Amino acid sequence: MSHFEREELDSFFAEMQDVKPITSNDKALLHDPDAALAEKQKRASQQIQVRDTLKNPLSMEGVKPVPPDEFIQFQQPGIQDGVFKKLRLGKYPLELAVSLAGKTLQESRELLYKQICAGHERGIRALIVKHGTGENSKPFPGLKKSYVNHWLRELEKVIAFHTAQPMHGGFGATYVLLKKHPQQKLINREKNRKG
Repeated sequence: MSHFEREELDSFFAEMQDVKPITSNDKALLHDPDAALAEKQKRASQQIQVRDTLKNPLSMEGVKPVPPDEFIQFQQPGIQDGVFKKLRLGKYPLELAVSLAGKTLQESRELLYKQICAGHERGIRALIVKHGTGENSKPFPGLKKSYVNHWLRELEKVIAFHTAQPMHGGFGATYVLLKKHPQQKLINREKNRKG
């Protein structure tokens, strides 16, 4: 090594003597896997919300007012009268309660749609929707009740509904009967085969 090279090297080490190596804790992470995953999940959830809003078939138009103290009922063709009577009398176990209290019409629309779809996926047959009587609602009395009456008829998963018995909320609530989930039909078929 020449004299000049040695001086260069000594000069370099003299300049670097107070520099310390970076410890593993001091690393600047340009990629944070946890933050990236959280961001990805947030974007996915926003996309699902947008998709759900787009595919929610419940309409806000053409709703006929229903008086607060009037029964609402619906029965798809082919639903046996005995099944409908059992629903009307509140004899089905209510596996889910959907409360629309304190919600706007738009929030009620979203909640009702999501809960009925989720309930159907879980194999729920009967549920109750608590919409209140809306005696003082604007622009007309029975506003939410009227929308629930309208919306439930738009959902193909709903095969019947009826105003609840007084013990379950009377005119302020509605029993809803859902179609059997295809998976539930298979389970029932297996049970019947074994029995």
